[in-house]
Amino acid sequence: MTKPETKSRAGGRTPDGTAPAFDLAHEMAGFMNDFGQFQADVKSRLQTQEDRMTHLDRKNFARTARPALSTAVEAEVPHQKAFQAYLRSGDDDGLRGLEVEAKGMTTAVAADGGYLVDPQTSDTVATVLKSAASLRAIANVVNVEATSYDVLVDHTELGFGWATEAASAETDTPQFDRISIPLHELSALPKASQRLLDDAAFDVEGWLAGRIADKFAAAEASAFINGDGVDKPKGFLAHGTVDDALWAWGSIGYTATGVDGDFASGTPAESIVDLVYSLGARYRANAAFVMNSKTAGAVRKMKDADGRFLWSDGLAAGEPARLMGYPVLIGEDMPDIASGATAIAFGDFSKGYTVAERPDLRILRDPFSAKPHVLFYATKRVGGDVSDFAAIKLLKFAMS
Repeated sequence: MTKPETKSRAGGRTPDGTAPAFDLAHEMAGFMNDFGQFQADVKSRLQTQEDRMTHLDRKNFARTARPALSTAVEAEVPHQKAFQAYLRSGDDDGLRGLEVEAKGMTTAVAADGGYLVDPQTSDTVATVLKSAASLRAIANVVNVEATSYDVLVDHTELGFGWATEAASAETDTPQFDRISIPLHELSALPKASQRLLDDAAFDVEGWLAGRIADKFAAAEASAFINGDGVDKPKGFLAHGTVDDALWAWGSIGYTATGVDGDFASGTPAESIVDLVYSLGARYRANAAFVMNSKTAGAVRKMKDADGRFLWSDGLAAGEPARLMGYPVLIGEDMPDIASGATAIAFGDFSKGYTVAERPDLRILRDPFSAKPHVLFYATKRVGGDVSDFAAIKLLKFAMS
């Protein structure tokens, strides 16, 4: 016997006694309640995140709006703090954590105890070197990443001939010479007491940069003029000199004043004129005089045949004085006027003399060797030599 199927009628009820419409309304009410709670939770989370972002924005704005306490670039501050900590106490933890752009094998520098100076200190040293009375102001200065710098020079003539209908004869071929300029180590060893380094008001970097710059500028200026090339640059006066009428490559030509140890008494200006025109025309356009202050004092009094001074001061601030229209570099390492001395040089030193250097500067801190003082061993590699012997001429104070 089959069980009769229960069918709902309009207005009827389900077996549990509730109406179908009531169940649907109840389920919808529960769903809307859950959705409302979910929506409220999402809005609460978003509002919390927005409040946090607003707080961070206001904090950053207040920090950037705060008056600057230092004119230093923000990127340099970590380098300065780490470098000062190393100089004052030998703490190198800050230096080890800095990211320094370096070439291969530069990790050996840290093992040796040397570190690159922070960018601000290096710039200070370079500025003082450029402002010093050194031949680098008019010479050709190149930065190299090797132990030497080679210059290829073509100083021979190319043969020629007038062509005819007959076969042309072979002409001479130019030859190259290689001039190698080795880099030598320039060093300075200033020291300061530990008590002075501990003083927070003491400008360690300024003091160190000034001491190193003075030492390096003086050593370079002397070597570029008189250096013998042994563990130092070779100066242009260290090369052999010869009468300009007999000049050959490998030596520097000179003209004589005609008087031993002095200018000619009646016509001193003629020696300067002869020196200027002993230099080739292609070099004269960019040429300059080099002499020391004592020689400049004697030359400054010279006049031409019409009574006009050969010497003229610069018209603008920082512009060098001029002699016969050519700039004058006062190099105190040039010799004084004396018997047989080559006290005045004239030439295009941007072609005639090359300074090769590595741009990095190393500092080694030694607190043990000179207690209670701290030694700072600074090194830089630099070299120099004549690169074109035809570009420089000398005035010799001799009879011939």
